[in-house]
Amino acid sequence: MAGNFKPLMLSGVQPTGALMIGNYVGALKHWVELQATHDSFFLLADLHAITVPQDPADLQRRSLEFVALFLACGVDAERGTIFLQSHVPAHTQLSWVLNCVAPMGELQRMTQFKEKVGHSASNIHVGLFDYPVLMAADILLYGADLVPVGNDQKQHMEFTRRVALKFNGLYGEVFKIPEIFTPRPGARLMGLQTPSVKMSKSDRNADNYVALLDSPEVVRRKLKTAVTDSGSEIRCDAAKTGISNLITLYAAVSGEGVESIQDRYAGKGYAEFKRNLAELIIDFLGPIQKRYSSIAADPVMLVEVLQRGARYARERSEATLSRVYRAVGFIPDEGDGRRYSGKRWLSNERQPDIPVPVTPRALHQRRSTMETKETQDVAAAAAADTDFEAECMTDCCTCCCCDTEEECGMEE
Repeated sequence: MAGNFKPLMLSGVQPTGALMIGNYVGALKHWVELQATHDSFFLLADLHAITVPQDPADLQRRSLEFVALFLACGVDAERGTIFLQSHVPAHTQLSWVLNCVAPMGELQRMTQFKEKVGHSASNIHVGLFDYPVLMAADILLYGADLVPVGNDQKQHMEFTRRVALKFNGLYGEVFKIPEIFTPRPGARLMGLQTPSVKMSKSDRNADNYVALLDSPEVVRRKLKTAVTDSGSEIRCDAAKTGISNLITLYAAVSGEGVESIQDRYAGKGYAEFKRNLAELIIDFLGPIQKRYSSIAADPVMLVEVLQRGARYARERSEATLSRVYRAVGFIPDEGDGRRYSGKRWLSNERQPDIPVPVTPRALHQRRSTMETKETQDVAAAAAADTDFEAECMTDCCTCCCCDTEEECGMEE
């Protein structure tokens, strides 16, 4: 298990859909690199997953499948912590406390929530509305130094920072304020059938993406039918979204530069290029699939990985939750390790950096200051949201893996 001397990195993915090549390029590859230098927490966000209906048996199956794929792609369960969100009660416990300081107006302005309401306003649940608060709890529980995100998750990360700052302003320095981290730019992979839309592991059309477990026959068929453009020139061009996407995919898998690929295929047709790309992907996926088959054959080991990860995650998260509970004035339970003298709470061990509860008068003054500041920020936030929505339409990133979050830090 990772040591405390390293900076802490947290990233996560919902165990839904099928992990795809975009997830590897945008997230898993970065996870493998970062685990060498960071105390790494890899979260399977099953609580986030049920904000939309899930088949229970499929959710369980996918959870174990994702763990096996993490390991097959090079994530090391001895160097990092792989765990299920639902195995650590502190996530929902902290989420409730944060709900009590999170401004409702900010949640209503969240771009992803507004988009989903626009698609199906009659079928929206409170969990989807409250998604950013639970995500904030996920991050703040572990004192994360590094949370890899892309443009489509920056808004949620900014929300997390604001909620943490507000809580600290009210109750003392309880939370570490996480830094937004965008990994080096990666390939922005679009759908094979709809190259105007980002490749998504939860796409209902499985022909729109290449899954990490797709067989060679399936890969060849998907690439053969992938959308190209009029003409036959193999080059990246804003007017040629289909072939541009395939060139980007080729570059992401091979590591070869786009210009080099264009030069090598000059004068050749789409059919040959797509055949070669299919074989390149098959060769790339082969070792991952071989390791996966061996790892997935031992589901007991996969459950043990999750249980071991959850034990460590609970230990880390409960320390933070204890600090939060003391700050807001909750009476400690017997598991807290402190006893009551009749006047104050005592401990055999020093409780580091736990703020003394704020007096009612001071708390009232702080709340008044916070409310005034929030009122002043509303217009600025609304204007920023307009800019953010425009940016997301043109520059949705592929850095860490989500569904609009497929390639960001906390994915869907």
